[in-house]
Amino acid sequence: MTRAFIFPGQGSQFIGMGRDLAENFSVARDVFEEVDEALEQNLSKLMFSGDEAELNLTENTQPALMAVSMAVVRVLEKDMGIDFSGTTSELKFVAGHSLGEYSALTAVGSFQLTDTAKLLKIRGKAMQKAVPVGVGAMAAILGMDFTEVTEICNSIDSSEICSAANDNAFGQVVVSGHKAAVEQAIAIAKEKGVKRAVILPVSAPFHCALMAPAADAMQEALDNVEIKSPNVPLVANVTASVVSDTEKIKQLLVEQVTGTVRWRESVLYMKENGVSELIELGAGKVLSGLTRRIDRELSSKSIGTVEALDSFAANL
Repeated sequence: MTRAFIFPGQGSQFIGMGRDLAENFSVARDVFEEVDEALEQNLSKLMFSGDEAELNLTENTQPALMAVSMAVVRVLEKDMGIDFSGTTSELKFVAGHSLGEYSALTAVGSFQLTDTAKLLKIRGKAMQKAVPVGVGAMAAILGMDFTEVTEICNSIDSSEICSAANDNAFGQVVVSGHKAAVEQAIAIAKEKGVKRAVILPVSAPFHCALMAPAADAMQEALDNVEIKSPNVPLVANVTASVVSDTEKIKQLLVEQVTGTVRWRESVLYMKENGVSELIELGAGKVLSGLTRRIDRELSSKSIGTVEALDSFAANL
């Protein structure tokens, strides 16, 4: 079976994530300690038993989700012999949803763990700072395809930004932009008979042009970090195709801040190029759920707990 490992993004976090990994695997503990030290913050305590509102702050959510994903990666490598070095043909691609792209690149050797933690702290702060609270919004529009939602966004008053931010799955598209424009998009979608359109409980309008100041911040941050060519090809959010050149990776990570997350197309690209199993590494099961919506022929599973690791090991 040809695999791709995929890495979750914001929205998958919860208090308690990663705790059982730390309690059962020394390599997982090492990851959490390394991230804490890099950030000079007891992030692991916040993740394991802290305040949900504090964890949901974007600057905490992003490195925290990456840490859980990397804890799983290290256990798979060290305790189960899973190869992330690209020397076997079994692992064909990696991909990550938004911040998950950083986790994916770290898993396959493009970034050092401590650099990724710092980058995601910067990314989270910059994305939150880019737009004053209350100015922007995001909404999920369910039951319409990406083309239809894009047409709605294009029909809105051009003085306000509203973009299709996430093409998550068939019939699941997220829009982002100025609050009034997003509300207008919801109203138009409902007029057209959409199943459901709701404002999302997020702190900023991610993946739209309003995030330009955050893109500038990431350009500067990425210019100061070593990026190596990934051991396994990355399917990038912005292009929904493979990238391995380090300068191109940097460019796409910057573009990703304001660009559309083309997740549906990324999953289909991996299937069309021989992948039969997508395995989500990290907190929650969001991406596994999206995989089933995109293509039921693809095998999908999530590994983010000791129980899930045990189940995976039993079937190796």
